[in-house]
Amino acid sequence: MKIESLKNKKILILGFGQEGLDTFLFLRKKFPGKEIFVADIKGLKEFDSKSRKVLKKAMLILGKNYLSGIKGFDIIIKTPGIPLSRIKKYAGQAVITSQTELFLDNCKSLVVGITGTKGKSTTSALLYHILKKNGFDAYLVGNIETPALPYLEKAKKRTVFVYEMSCHQLDNLKKSPAIAVFLNIYPEHLDYYKNFKEYFSAKANIALHQKKSDYFIFNPRFSLIKNLTKKIKSKAVPIEGDKIISDITHQDNLSAVFEVCGILKLSRDKVLKALKTFKKLPHRLEYVGEHKGIRFYDDSISTIPESMIYALDKLGDDVQTVIAGGLDRGIDFNKLGKRITSSKIKTLILFPDSGKKIYKSVKRKINHYFVSSMEKAVELCFKSTDQGKICLLSPASSSYNLFKNFKERGDLFKKYVKSYEKRK
Repeated sequence: MKIESLKNKKILILGFGQEGLDTFLFLRKKFPGKEIFVADIKGLKEFDSKSRKVLKKAMLILGKNYLSGIKGFDIIIKTPGIPLSRIKKYAGQAVITSQTELFLDNCKSLVVGITGTKGKSTTSALLYHILKKNGFDAYLVGNIETPALPYLEKAKKRTVFVYEMSCHQLDNLKKSPAIAVFLNIYPEHLDYYKNFKEYFSAKANIALHQKKSDYFIFNPRFSLIKNLTKKIKSKAVPIEGDKIISDITHQDNLSAVFEVCGILKLSRDKVLKALKTFKKLPHRLEYVGEHKGIRFYDDSISTIPESMIYALDKLGDDVQTVIAGGLDRGIDFNKLGKRITSSKIKTLILFPDSGKKIYKSVKRKINHYFVSSMEKAVELCFKSTDQGKICLLSPASSSYNLFKNFKERGDLFKKYVKSYEKRK
C-alpha cells in the first residue's frame, strides 16, 4: 500500500503507544489537513502530556469499549500489541495494515529484517554498529523502540535499514525484507497466540514473501526454521556457526551478522575491528558489579526458560542465588527445572505467577522465597549469597504483571543492589 493512496481514505490508527504516536505524526505531516482517527483502550487522562497534546489534533475513540467504534474505516493501521483476532469482527470491510507493512511497501532502500525469540535486539544493534563504523548510511529501527515510518524521508538508494522485527510486527505481514535473518524460535507469547504454531507462523512472514533475488539467513539448528526454506523463493543461507571469540551474544547470532556483512561485501577484518568497539545492550547478562563481596548480574531480558539456561551455562557454578519468575504465559518449565536441579544454585527468589511453576519443576530440595517486590528480592539476595558467589536476575518470564517492562525490572534490580550496599 503506497502512502499517497491514503490521501483520500478514512484512516484509523488503532493503539496509541510510541508506534501509534509516530504513525500519527508522520501522516499529519504528509497530509496536514486530513482528518485522522485514533482508537485506544485508554482514556485521555491516562496518556502522557506529549500524547495528550498530539491527540487534540485527532478524532478520538477512547475507553474500554473502543473496539465497538472502529467500523466504517477504509484503512486501519494496527499497533503490534493488539491481536488481529481481537479486532477482525469489529473492523468491517477495512483493510488492516501496520506501520511495518507501510514502511516495507514504500521504502526503496535495502532493509535487513532480523527476528528470533531471543537475541534479535543485540544482533540488530551489533549489525547497525558494524555498518556505521564502516561508513554505511545505516539506520536502526523497529522493535528496538525506534518506529520506522518517520525514517522513510531519510531513505536513499544506498541506505541500509536494520529492522528488528517482533512477532507482532510480522503478524499478517504481506511483504518481507530483502535480507531476512531468523535467529531462533522458542515457545513465547502464548498468552497472545493460540499456540506455538501460530506464533511461528507470524515469525515466518519475515521470509515468506521474499523474491528470488533476496536472501534468507536462517539457523538450521531449528527444524521449523529449516523447513521454512522449502516454502520460500529467496536464496537460503544457513548460519554455519563460525567460531568467533566474543561474549557479545550467542555464537549463532554473531555468525548471522557475519553472513549479512558478507552479502554486503564487508570484509571479515573490518567486521572484527568494529566488534571491538561495540557496547553490549543493558539487561543482557550485564555485570552490575561486586557489592558486599557478591557479584551481581542483570539478565532481565530473560523471558523464556532457554535464556536462563544460557545465563547459567555462561556464568557457571558460581551462581548461588537466582531471582526468577513473572507473568505466566503458559510456558513449560520442565527443561529449566532439570538445569536448576543439576546446578549448584542454593536459593531461588521467585516472583508471581510463574515462580511457583519454576519451583515445582526443580527435583531437589532448594531454599526458596516467594516475593512480590524487587526491593525484597534484593534484600534476600544479600542474605542468601556467600561472598565470592553470584546473584543472578534471570526471570525466564515476562515482566508485565509486576513491572512496566523488562527495563524497569532490571533498573530496579540495579537500584536496590547499589542502595542496599550503602546500608550500615
